[in-house]
Amino acid sequence: MKTLKRTWLVLTIATLSILAACGNGEEQKPATQSEQLDPAKAAATEVMIENNDTTQIYTEAPKKAISLNQHVTEIMLALGLEDSMVGTAYLDDEIYAPLKDVYDKVPVLAEQYPTKEQVIDAEADFLYAGWKSGFSEKGVGTPEELEALGIHTYLHTSSSITKPLLEDIFTDIRNIAKIFQVEEHGEALIEQMSKEVEDIRAKLPQSEDELRVLIFDSGKQDVTTAGQNFMNELVTVAGGKNIFGDVESGWTTVSKEDTVERNPEVIVVIDYGTTSAEGKINFLKNDPALKETDAVMNERFVILPLSAASEGVRAAEAIQILAQGFYPKSFQ
Repeated sequence: MKTLKRTWLVLTIATLSILAACGNGEEQKPATQSEQLDPAKAAATEVMIENNDTTQIYTEAPKKAISLNQHVTEIMLALGLEDSMVGTAYLDDEIYAPLKDVYDKVPVLAEQYPTKEQVIDAEADFLYAGWKSGFSEKGVGTPEELEALGIHTYLHTSSSITKPLLEDIFTDIRNIAKIFQVEEHGEALIEQMSKEVEDIRAKLPQSEDELRVLIFDSGKQDVTTAGQNFMNELVTVAGGKNIFGDVESGWTTVSKEDTVERNPEVIVVIDYGTTSAEGKINFLKNDPALKETDAVMNERFVILPLSAASEGVRAAEAIQILAQGFYPKSFQ
């Protein structure tokens, strides 16, 4: 993935350069007398976003944003918005390497979700959550509570729907770029991600049947796997077939018997938490039922970090990891 990482570095540097150039340009002028007298002209400068059952109206780009989950933190950094951020939170694992330098410039407010008091102390004007839990009672607070404090909110839509596609991530990126008035950077990021995916897809074998793939999150008595969440899209784009892609839910629990009957040829092991990927693979190799699948007998495992499996800027890298694991001869 050296080429991919170099591309990200070039994109990030270009984004920062554009932002610096914009900062040296003309300052935003106050509304003219005609604009003050004409509400239609003033309204033209507003940005309205429908999100999470709320209507958010922005009269200017947020200046003190906080990202609440890793994959949305990485989206903001990839858009060059670190100077508009007063905090981040909730890493799943190491930050995406091409973004680490800019990530280090932003304060980390909490290992998990920050408290409402921390958000207020940071004088935040915008909160960006990757998961619905961010805006729950157990998270930072509801959108209504935060709006009463003068804080805008955005919930990453592609992480909150069933069967999200790559295009849903692009919609989120466009919305964030629009909110922060960096639309050109948003389109450049989407174009780059799309090109990377197209280049990977071009290497996939065209004549072979799709591989039967099990996504293994965890499980002892039963198997926790992906139904129609984003992992289903990643596996499909990488040329595989999720054996539980017909289950109409996100993460789901299935029986070992059903797993053995569907007989995966490859197992994607999601790497996160206290049990290492190697530990999960050892479990699969020693489980009386699961060790009888083709994937385990042929030791065909692909390890994917949880952060890469989320609906963020690592989508192309995740597809690359999967495609190489599914069809290694095509990527030699």
